Amino acid sequence: MSYRAIQLQSFAGSFREGTKIITLPDTPPAAHEIRVRNICCGINAIFDTQITKNAVDYVKVNLPTLTGVEALGVVEAVGKDVTSFKIGDAVTTMRFRGGYRETNTGPATDFAPVPAATPDYLALSSTGVSALLALEYMGEAKPGDVVAISAAAGGLGHLIVQLAKLNGCHVIAVTSGGKKANLVKSLGADRVINYKTEDVAAVLAAEYPGGLNIAIDTVSGAVFDAFLANMAQHGRLVVAGAATDMDGQPEIITGPRITHAIYYKGVSIRGFMNGLLGHLWADARDKLFAHYAAGRLKIVFDEMTFTGLEGIYGAIDRLLSGQSIGKVIVHLAPTPPKNLWQEPPK
Repeated sequence: MSYRAIQLQSFAGSFREGTKIITLPDTPPAAHEIRVRNICCGINAIFDTQITKNAVDYVKVNLPTLTGVEALGVVEAVGKDVTSFKIGDAVTTMRFRGGYRETNTGPATDFAPVPAATPDYLALSSTGVSALLALEYMGEAKPGDVVAISAAAGGLGHLIVQLAKLNGCHVIAVTSGGKKANLVKSLGADRVINYKTEDVAAVLAAEYPGGLNIAIDTVSGAVFDAFLANMAQHGRLVVAGAATDMDGQPEIITGPRITHAIYYKGVSIRGFMNGLLGHLWADARDKLFAHYAAGRLKIVFDEMTFTGLEGIYGAIDRLLSGQSIGKVIVHLAPTPPKNLWQEPPK
């Protein structure tokens, strides 16, 4: 038996340039291991691009290496001494090298159980955990906080919007118009700023003179500057990405040092990297699953459909284009047999 996977073979300027689909033997799980048939995977295009450039500081990349991070699947084999999983269980993994492959054999501790083998639980286990920890752990959200979110209609952003509302916050969603604006409005955003037609900094200054208690930014550039200039006393600016600086050449600007923006207000700027907070993932998943089961969270997937390992390349391009709405995933296999399937909660 064999399976296919995407392997990074050389460092390059793009994921497509540096990788190749290869075939590998499908080995049985050893003691304490399980083998999972992946059903779908989540796309982390910026991380993928940076890994291809060997630009992720906390990940040591030894070539060649398999790629991808997050996947959802069904256990199809269990090694000796594994008691936490059985054949047919639905599981997710958030470990680098676990995503862009048809099957995944590894330590049982690399996987987490989920209630059903549905894409919603992939999104909750990965992007949902990031959203919750960025808002509640790094941002220390509390009722009444004014929260601004960039890229608010994206996979991460649309979940932060909902979680902020569940925390009793006033939500400012920064996105473009059209479908993206309509989505975040439907999810409860109190103010939608169309960054293509409105000056974000000017809107914040005019409409929110008290400032932002929390700002969560994944964009950098002018949006980061607008958030920083409009923080409240003791505000928390959470940096969860820097999409505009993805080429490794951050914009060089001339202006007052950042200390002038944070010192007199007691503002903090906090870097958020979900991969460094693994000890918090299990509790975060439990909380998210409870919200979802109670109907308090809606998972939105991009309207474009991608299938098979070959589809991963197009999915990465789609996310990097800035046109996607919600979570971008790729379907790697048909849904599992009926006896392995559990309907998601209504």
